[in-house]
Amino acid sequence: MTEHLDFDTGKVWFVGAGPGDKTLITLKGYRLLQHAQIVIYAGSLINKELLTYCQTHTECYDSAGMTLQEITDLMIESVNAGKLVVRLQTGDLSLYGSIREQGEVLSSYGIGFVSVPGVSSFLGAAAQLGVEYTVPEVSQSLIITRIEGRTPMPPKESIASFAAHQTSMAIFLSVQNISGVVKQLTSGGYPEETPVAVVYKATWDDCQIVRGTLQDIAAQVKEAGIGKTALILVGPFLGDEYHYSKLYDAGFSHEYRQA
Repeated sequence: MTEHLDFDTGKVWFVGAGPGDKTLITLKGYRLLQHAQIVIYAGSLINKELLTYCQTHTECYDSAGMTLQEITDLMIESVNAGKLVVRLQTGDLSLYGSIREQGEVLSSYGIGFVSVPGVSSFLGAAAQLGVEYTVPEVSQSLIITRIEGRTPMPPKESIASFAAHQTSMAIFLSVQNISGVVKQLTSGGYPEETPVAVVYKATWDDCQIVRGTLQDIAAQVKEAGIGKTALILVGPFLGDEYHYSKLYDAGFSHEYRQA
């Protein structure tokens, strides 16, 4: 028997769908899909197998061809009809999720929303590679960014300016301009021998990984035919250099263990 959960039908539930693998949605997100009466999903990005968690009578709408007004009109109409509404978006809502504009329209109609976090693709990509972004004494910071496209970048947030730090980077929505990314990274300070990994559709069944350096990654990506739905990971965290964590060092004392 499905567990009964008291989800507020007076709000819209924004759910992060995860990076691709349908089992990587959170338990709360899964339960919301089980109970939803209306699901509006980002059809160009999410794994549609997630919709199999819905009931047979759930109404599912693909937002890929919808405008903001069409999406919010559907939400408002459904909430006012007393239905449980789930807005299913890719990865985690806090990264390139465009939820603010949807939430502000809802708020103007007196309708609130709840965000249910998901597993972002930058986390799925690292898991696929079996790496960590924060390698002791190599890199302890991660920059998440994108290259400018039809959506311009703020003046102080160019990839070149971030590259000066030579720390770990996860670059979204940019693989279609891999040559431009490489140019900005090298002009900003990364050496050409810096390791790079491009992960296409992380955690999906057809995931593809291309490894190289800034010197050769653009040619490899173009040869592989990857032009969208991929993350560019760059930095020395992908290399061979690493140091052991002090946390488990037998000679290092902390509150739970004495050397």
